[in-house]
Amino acid sequence: MKKERNIFGKILMVLTIVFFYMPIIFMVVFSFNESKSLTHFTGFSLRWYEAMLKNHGMMESLYVTIIIALLATIVSTFVGTITAIGLSKSKKVIRNLVTQINDFPMMNPEIVTAIGLMLLFITFKIERGFVTLLLAHIAFCIPYVMLSVMPKIRSLDPNLADAAMDLGATPWQALSKVIVPQIMPGIVSGALIAFTMSFDDFIISYFSTGGGVKNLSIMVYTMSKRVNPSINAISTLVVVLITIVLVLVNVVPMIQKRTPEKTSKNPWKKCVVGALVVVLAFFGFTRFGSSIQNKPYEGQTLHIYNWGEYTGEEVLGMFEEMTGAKVVMDNFDSNEQMYIKVANGESYDILVPSDYMIQRLIQEDMLQKLDKSKIQSGLDQLNPDVLGLPYDPNNDYSVPYFWGTVGIVYDKTKVSLEDLKKDGFGIFLDEKYKGDIYLYDSERDSFMMALKDLGYSMNTSNEQELQAAYDWLVQSVQTMEPEIVTDEIIDNMAQGRKALGLIYSGDAAYVMSENEDMGYYMPESGTNLWSDAMVIPKNAKNVDLAHEFINFMCTYEAAMDNSSYVGYTSPNLEVMDELSSEGGDYDGINAYVPRTGYEKDEVFEYNEVSRKIISDLWSRVKVVASNAE
Repeated sequence: MKKERNIFGKILMVLTIVFFYMPIIFMVVFSFNESKSLTHFTGFSLRWYEAMLKNHGMMESLYVTIIIALLATIVSTFVGTITAIGLSKSKKVIRNLVTQINDFPMMNPEIVTAIGLMLLFITFKIERGFVTLLLAHIAFCIPYVMLSVMPKIRSLDPNLADAAMDLGATPWQALSKVIVPQIMPGIVSGALIAFTMSFDDFIISYFSTGGGVKNLSIMVYTMSKRVNPSINAISTLVVVLITIVLVLVNVVPMIQKRTPEKTSKNPWKKCVVGALVVVLAFFGFTRFGSSIQNKPYEGQTLHIYNWGEYTGEEVLGMFEEMTGAKVVMDNFDSNEQMYIKVANGESYDILVPSDYMIQRLIQEDMLQKLDKSKIQSGLDQLNPDVLGLPYDPNNDYSVPYFWGTVGIVYDKTKVSLEDLKKDGFGIFLDEKYKGDIYLYDSERDSFMMALKDLGYSMNTSNEQELQAAYDWLVQSVQTMEPEIVTDEIIDNMAQGRKALGLIYSGDAAYVMSENEDMGYYMPESGTNLWSDAMVIPKNAKNVDLAHEFINFMCTYEAAMDNSSYVGYTSPNLEVMDELSSEGGDYDGINAYVPRTGYEKDEVFEYNEVSRKIISDLWSRVKVVASNAE
């Protein structure tokens, strides 16, 4: 019986280790993957480590994460240790009260603490950024340090400090030479916990920061399109660094015990000081070394509000190098989220909304006209097919950033082209593919699909036509058992998990590049020809620099990096032709080149009445879908 229990215990331990460490091993392996796939290993490569080093936002967030974690650890360890020592000399009532107060933040849900800190900063009109992020991290790390130090203090002889002072030691000497060495294991444990908590935190950080300052956790969260494989690389690097720290923390004391006291002190101090100097020199060089020479916008800051994971790896770095300015980019998940923030007075120099939202912003007088004399060289490089679209006929307010279509991604081994040509969007009603389709969780594009299949305009405000589209979608979710998804469709279709789905052309281009069995079809009934464009809001603070960035993004170098990395179609004609031609990244991938000149394709127009109707009807469609499961 005892033997069986031992075997069971060993099996359970092995399974536990596998459960905890397999994801880490998986991540490390795929950090060396040749392709963008997060599930299929296609060959060994250092591609994503190179991309990590070139990624402006990633390196910036890594810098912020490390600096915040180090500063928060140092301050919280010092404050927590001194507080714990002071409590040990306090009355029992006070000690118990402070202990309960100290335990409360650790038991309190993080979201409550995060909102509380955010409201505190807002109440006292403290601008959220690096300082508020640091203060928040110090605040939630201190309790953990005290929790680690207190047991060590309780194990000490309470008369130890008094005895040291009786022997001639000053209070400071008694503290630093007697008490602190005795409780050092607790201090080290508290410091390690503080560093880990700070390095890893997301919820409190998300609510406590602003002004484009973000740590790695926030950066990963804001990648709304998909997890960049470079994240595997930087996560692997973090794991390696933490492993080295843990090894040193455990090995160094063992070495010190075996080393004569005279030779064990100074070398280690020199190593620590040297390491700190190297780290500070590295960060100083990487962050400030390029700003030695005078540049036209030296010291200025450009604030951009853009979609998540919608910018090339090197674009921002190139622009900063060229101008001397600092770029701060915040990310949004939807046009509506962006609108609310801007409508409430949040100031940005550049926004990147979609077509219909640009129309709304123009109607509500929230955008300023562009000075075309400052961006003419960039405009001259753009594809005429993406200029002069209905929402801004003369491009007085906007310059295209990316453009494309909405269509059907399909598995060529399961779906015939003949069925697609015959049915168009109606294939989402063909029970041959029941349980094998994705619908995209977008009210506009889902209703576009239904309206186009019924022969109506996707910009209709006719309630009967909208009701017919609603009935079409209800029929689809009731009979076809679709999975309603957002951006998870990208990797899922790349893996061939479903037969077909509604998708944006840029995402389809990625899917097709990852899986040769995937195709992209635009129905003859017409589809959505969409465009995201750069605009300057009325309350922009740095208009000249904004024009400089817009013009820069139109150039070949910036557009090539942007499009090759993100996968969406560049408005730069030369870039689009090069990437889609023979030997280009998207050679033979029809999803990359939008269909133009087709009379049944439309651009979304803003209509507040129809928007509300569609929003309400789509909510009902999703209710029907959930009840049908």
